[in-house]
Amino acid sequence: MRNFADLRLDNTYARLPEAFHARAEPTPLPDPYGVSFNTAAAALIDLSPAVEERGEWVQLFSGNHSLPGADPLAMLYAGHQFGHYVPQLGDGRAILLGEVRNLAGETWDLQLKGSGQTPFSRGFDGRSVLRSAIREYLCSEAMHGLGIPTTRALCIVGSDLPVQREEVETAATLVRMAPTHVRFGTFEVFYYRQQHEHLRTLADYVIEHHFPELREAPDRYPRFLTEVSTRTAQLMARWQTVGFAHGVMNTDNMSVLGLTIDYGPFGFMDDYDPGFIPNHTDVAGRYAFDQQPGVGMWNVGRLAQALIPLMSLEEAQAALDAYEPAFITRYTELLRAKLGLREAREEDVALIGELFGLLHTNHADFTRFFRALGGFKQDPADANALIRDLFIDWAAWNAWADRYRERLQAEGSVDTERQMRMDAVNPKYILRNYLAQNAITRATEHRDYSEIDRLLVLLRNPYDEQPEMEEYAAPPPDWGKRLVVSCSS
Repeated sequence: MRNFADLRLDNTYARLPEAFHARAEPTPLPDPYGVSFNTAAAALIDLSPAVEERGEWVQLFSGNHSLPGADPLAMLYAGHQFGHYVPQLGDGRAILLGEVRNLAGETWDLQLKGSGQTPFSRGFDGRSVLRSAIREYLCSEAMHGLGIPTTRALCIVGSDLPVQREEVETAATLVRMAPTHVRFGTFEVFYYRQQHEHLRTLADYVIEHHFPELREAPDRYPRFLTEVSTRTAQLMARWQTVGFAHGVMNTDNMSVLGLTIDYGPFGFMDDYDPGFIPNHTDVAGRYAFDQQPGVGMWNVGRLAQALIPLMSLEEAQAALDAYEPAFITRYTELLRAKLGLREAREEDVALIGELFGLLHTNHADFTRFFRALGGFKQDPADANALIRDLFIDWAAWNAWADRYRERLQAEGSVDTERQMRMDAVNPKYILRNYLAQNAITRATEHRDYSEIDRLLVLLRNPYDEQPEMEEYAAPPPDWGKRLVVSCSS
């Protein structure tokens, strides 16, 4: 295992032409203090757990000191924001410090978010607030625990530096980790500027570092687009089956690796609501829960458009056409697993559709229902009362339960075996908004960071029974259901 002194950063992105980025040094946080350090993420770059105790990470990731080999820059990109093209965005409050290669040969970007103004800040302060840093830190690790592709989070550093949002808050930095932070919008900016050679350079860079199996292929560009299309579709399927909604699915927030990235406003559903909107500024519901698979495809379409100079229209369309079957295949596989069904049957579509209608009309808790369903008993004498009580309309539940029982019996399902399979795919614990808010309140009002670390431990194993954490599986209080978040989150 390594210490920080053993890390040697490289920055292959810095060796791309100047048009791809702007040099930017972090602006130090005054009087920084440690909020939380994630040893699980540290292990990705072979850091010893002991580095947390020594505390040098606070100075390194507050912008006050630099790591050996760091070559900090802000990445240029553009993007479609709420459906409208914005010709230049870029890292306005994040700086790519460089890449670390671990002992397994994997590379991880270290990006310092909230590190002050860059040439792309557009007049804003370039800072993050502690509230938003906590939300991203916890949710990226929660998504990883759920098995969903995501950026990771190494640590949070705080400061009493005041930052104006809707009200005055305090500043923080967050270290975000990913194999790359290239986005759909990184390609779009060069397409709309008609800088097609830069477009080719970027595509070759991404393929070289992240899709090496395509490196020598004569059709590497359409195959790359097909891979991004498929990964994005599968990511949307995974979001849908855990009840997650990303509040700002702009093309500048879409990773070419199919990762969940840029945790601003987001939310996990409590009561099942297909129209769930996690971002109160999304008044039209463009990024509502049930719209996200279609938005994912629309976003891939914008990437396909940007890559047209590198392939034919037919090749671009074929790559885009891969999206829908990839989504449907993965989504139906995941739903059958959530229901404990091993075989694919035609009647499953109706069975699942009826269930979601029942969940919606009865305002049933999405996560609690599927976790409870694992304990469903096929014995007709068993009322399955713990599941039934999640519904207002008992008669409707009983009717569906009879059809579900028949379906299980048709494939010879064994209750104990099925429950083990279902518990492995239906989480008991998710990062509900109120849980994140409790951690934020303790941190911002009392400088008590223990709840952040407690949630971090809990959410690493969301499928496991954790008896000492049982309260975290409870439905949210009324105030928790009314929480709203915005783009400043």
